[in-house]
Amino acid sequence: MIRHRKSKAAKPWKAFGVSALAGLALTATALTFLQAPTRAAEEAVKIPPPAVDEKPASGLQKAVFAGGCFWGVQGVFQHVKGVTKAVSGYAGGAADTAEYERVGSGNTGHAESVEITYDPSKVSYGKLLQVYFSVAHNPTQLNYQGPDYGTQYRSTVFAADAGQKKIAEDYIAQLDTTKAFPEKIVTTLETGKAFYPAEDYHQDFLERNPTYPYIVYNDLPKIENLKTMFPDLYSDKPVLVMASPKS
Repeated sequence: MIRHRKSKAAKPWKAFGVSALAGLALTATALTFLQAPTRAAEEAVKIPPPAVDEKPASGLQKAVFAGGCFWGVQGVFQHVKGVTKAVSGYAGGAADTAEYERVGSGNTGHAESVEITYDPSKVSYGKLLQVYFSVAHNPTQLNYQGPDYGTQYRSTVFAADAGQKKIAEDYIAQLDTTKAFPEKIVTTLETGKAFYPAEDYHQDFLERNPTYPYIVYNDLPKIENLKTMFPDLYSDKPVLVMASPKS
């Protein structure tokens, strides 16, 4: 089976702007399906929560996860109760290369990432990790997710501090030891890396474009999996970055 990298045709907004998206719909749809993988999107995996989690804290906290195209990862966490904001962006590289076209080269050190602001009194860092590993992406795929290839699509936890790194390390070890996944987890841990928000046209992409072929095939199933596997954590109303869910 041949896998395919998501092409520039899958993200036409950069060159033509939001207003031209409707005019390109048929072309984009055709190109996307021609490049689609020959099997269904990744299925969710039911896994236990982490044995060790963060201690209760007051005030909002942040977590940064990378797991393939940020459209779907952002979409998932926008539906998690206790999350107050989820922003698509880049982490792992320098400030001057945090731009979509350059990150897409795979040579900047950046990964497409999502910065999650959350209330630890409502959802813990460990619970966010559980959603990240089980629903948001497949942590056993090295430098790719589904149809998207390159280090910019790697599975990485960008820990904010030693505490987050320890929780993530312990959880990965726990999941590997219990063989929660059929293959070894390849998620990397990176600390001390800044997060840079992505361009506005990437924000809320799933919510703004629910019929976009790439979203329908790869990402909407993740939202359904979140709703099914974490019913107490699922929020039907997403927290948005932009003012309106539809363009």
